[in-house]
Amino acid sequence: MYDLPSEFHFGLLGWKGRSGQIWPDVNNGKDVPSYPGGLNLQHSVEYWLTLDLLSSNSTGIDRPRTVIRVMNSRCADVIFVPFFASVSYNRHSRRQLKEKVQTNTLLQYKLVKFLLEQEEWKRSGGKDHVIVAHHPNSLLDARKKLGAAMLILADFGRYRADVANLKKDLIAPYKHVVRTLGDNSPSFDDRPLLGYFQGAIQRKDGGFIRQELYQLLKDEKDVHFSYGSVRAHGISKAGQGMASSKYCFNIAGDTPSSNRLFDAIVSHCVPVIISDDIELPFEDVLDYSEFCIFVRTSDAVKKGFLMNLLRGISRNKWTMMWQRLKQLAHHFEYQYPSKQGDAVQMIWEAIARKVPSVRLQLHKHYRFNRADHHKD
Repeated sequence: MYDLPSEFHFGLLGWKGRSGQIWPDVNNGKDVPSYPGGLNLQHSVEYWLTLDLLSSNSTGIDRPRTVIRVMNSRCADVIFVPFFASVSYNRHSRRQLKEKVQTNTLLQYKLVKFLLEQEEWKRSGGKDHVIVAHHPNSLLDARKKLGAAMLILADFGRYRADVANLKKDLIAPYKHVVRTLGDNSPSFDDRPLLGYFQGAIQRKDGGFIRQELYQLLKDEKDVHFSYGSVRAHGISKAGQGMASSKYCFNIAGDTPSSNRLFDAIVSHCVPVIISDDIELPFEDVLDYSEFCIFVRTSDAVKKGFLMNLLRGISRNKWTMMWQRLKQLAHHFEYQYPSKQGDAVQMIWEAIARKVPSVRLQLHKHYRFNRADHHKD
């Protein structure tokens, strides 16, 4: 991991270290700044990964050994770039009165300049670098120049296929914002609602489906389908609603994905995914059909289709999916210190599965480059 100045990471959270101090002291919980709350939390992936890497060299923190930070880049499988791209976008994408350039844009410019000058980037062309850009609008000015790297994203909705794709990049879960149910999970008879959706209904791009489904489902007595936001305790109300529902609708919006899916998972509310272009985290090791219902957009908008489908699922089938949700919900938990099998470790393991492919590309690249070097 590069020792980037704090303005690229924890400095964006208001942290100020002592003179010459780049990182907060991870052994001292009071020195580690908290991530902004509310919906900002959903894109906090880089925060948790960076903390886990920093703690990997500490003997006083109990954590899995999936990943360890090495100080010699030639010993590294991958090189992590600790830029908090999502919080940079959320907090600094609007130009302040005395600024000629947005801080978010300026940081991206400085990041590109830094990386392209590094021997590690030149050696691999960036292919063995890992950059987190989980917010769909983060890294907007730099993504094309840094597109050779392995990107950790929420989805590919706002990326060209030559910049981001499943072959080289990976999808990470949003951090859920509702409370995890844990063992106190209502079963079939204790969930009076059949279906639940609360969120923005008027959306752009593929989100038109939300408006059509609202018209189809708004009068169903056992379905809650309404507009909602974080205001007026919106998050806690959504958590209560999901915990009272058998099925939770995850519908395409401005982008194919949303944190609503992961709120549903930790609420043990069987997700109904209506998003044709969605990519899912860790799908090479998790079979989502065991705990989710997938419905094509073209079918979902047919009158009666969705309700007939859900009402036709037996109690036993629903209970099997509910039990599976309870078994794997921990895979979608971000926390510090990280624990075995949580979202942080799942991401590191997903990166590890990409490493052989990266090495193959680099070894092929070195064939003639080294031959030309020896000739010179």
